[in-house]
Amino acid sequence: MHSLLGPVIALVLWSLLMCAWLYATRIPAMNRQHVVYDPKRPAEEFHAQLPAEARWKADNYNNLMEQPTLFYAIALTLAVAGAGSDLNISLAWLYVAFRVAHSLVQATINVILLRFALFMAATVVLAAMTISAALRIF
Repeated sequence: MHSLLGPVIALVLWSLLMCAWLYATRIPAMNRQHVVYDPKRPAEEFHAQLPAEARWKADNYNNLMEQPTLFYAIALTLAVAGAGSDLNISLAWLYVAFRVAHSLVQATINVILLRFALFMAATVVLAAMTISAALRIF
């Protein structure tokens, strides 16, 4: 069970690191651009005032709060079900690796096709983990 928890903890730690990177770039960008956030205005107006490179980190952090939540659910399901086989552990670490690579691409160079390829690879791995869980549970 514990071996499947390693990738879960690693992805949470990575998400927290991306959160720190987001604020380490956003706050200086806001100061340089003299951006004042007005909660009465649409968020899009706030984001439009920031350089793209600063927005990329925030976009990635938001991405890490989306599909990875399914990963957490499946990894924990596999762990609780006692399905921490070498294959499932390898798939979990592979998912984390693809998500970290996706983050690095999105936060730095933001090449859409490369980002999409990494996202799809992670999705295929997540699907394999889900099928493994379904076979174990059902």
